[in-house]
Amino acid sequence: MPERPVAGPVDQEELRAAFGGALPNEPRPPGEVVDELIRVAGGGLVGTAGPRFFGFVIGGSLPAATAADVLTTGWDQCAFNAVVAPAAVAAERCAGEWLKDLLGIPGTASAGFVTGGQSANTVGLAAARHHLLAEQGWDVERDGLAGAPRLRVVASEERHATIDRSLRLLGFGTALVEPVRTGRDGAIDADDLERVLARGGAPPIVCLQAGNVNTGACDDLRTGCELAHRHRGWAHVDGAFGLWAAANPGTAALVDGVELADSWACDGHKWLNVPYDSGFAFCSRPAVHAAAVAYSASYLVGSGGAAAGADFTLESSRRARGFAVWAALRELGRDGAAQLVERCCGLARRFAALLAGGGAEVVNDVVLNQVLVGFGDDARTERIIDAVQRDGTCWLGGTTWRGRRLMRIAVSNWSTTEADVERSAAAILRAAADQPG
Repeated sequence: MPERPVAGPVDQEELRAAFGGALPNEPRPPGEVVDELIRVAGGGLVGTAGPRFFGFVIGGSLPAATAADVLTTGWDQCAFNAVVAPAAVAAERCAGEWLKDLLGIPGTASAGFVTGGQSANTVGLAAARHHLLAEQGWDVERDGLAGAPRLRVVASEERHATIDRSLRLLGFGTALVEPVRTGRDGAIDADDLERVLARGGAPPIVCLQAGNVNTGACDDLRTGCELAHRHRGWAHVDGAFGLWAAANPGTAALVDGVELADSWACDGHKWLNVPYDSGFAFCSRPAVHAAAVAYSASYLVGSGGAAAGADFTLESSRRARGFAVWAALRELGRDGAAQLVERCCGLARRFAALLAGGGAEVVNDVVLNQVLVGFGDDARTERIIDAVQRDGTCWLGGTTWRGRRLMRIAVSNWSTTEADVERSAAAILRAAADQPG
């Protein structure tokens, strides 16, 4: 049987037609429906969980995590609180403790199991909003933002776009952001951060980054947090994938000072390799965390007590994400988590060496799992990216960094091997050879 390509051209209208048509009147046996779903979806599936998908910092799914996710679907627990889903909440509590231990986050912090980095950033910034306004005598949950004391938002000029969306959703707006310059690697310029904060005024929410979305570079978290606190502010760390550097002794120095932050955002479906719909929102002040996002009602038996489960998230009817996270961490252990991060970083460096040896330009220092590659002018780079995607050996995307279109490679999958990287690099160099310079 020929090997299935990682991805291939898809006729969207044809795919839509296969799923579409009028809703039938008559019911059908479940087995027939599942067989039909497999048949019609097959042509539109991308091998994102496989070892040669290097786009968007997408991990795969560890065997134990996959099985736990299947069980989660079958159990169908509504992980609102310990009354309706006691096992789900217990799994979150245990996995949350393990996560904090691995990621260098204080054990006293709260942990909310959310959908991903976007939700985690929103929760963290909501907690910041609550705390800094409460410090000034303002109840934002009751009185809203109209007439509220002013706050500042200070963030990298290369911040992830989810920060801006969170600011929109929380009523701050993106015009509030005071951008901070970055250095040659994309990490925040600590001197410029100090300069921006020194303008004074309202208390700042300082958004720091562990893992630049393009280069993988990490901000100086120790200095950033200390500066934020010196100016009566809140330090939030967007660590969607880069926070996992703390789990590996070989990369932990990149996130030195992470424990000093006030809130942290991280993904599980990236480097932890659990199925999609998994992220974590941590907060150094559990009471603030819950006050910013929790709610209760008379019919919600068990709500309004000690915060847990949905009290740390933006959802009530929520999937029991803790089972898959617990299973992944139980499968890996501390050593396995460290090895997963170290192996991916080593494979990223191998990717860079192979491509540079074949004449490509690697434009970033490969400090984590991100590789940025140029092939001369932007048009040629785009043609090569398109050719690689159509070839199907591997899949990766493009990005714009410092005014250039570049190939962006992210190595995050537990099952990727050196042979996968060598095969993928060869496919990229073949595509480059077919495109005139």
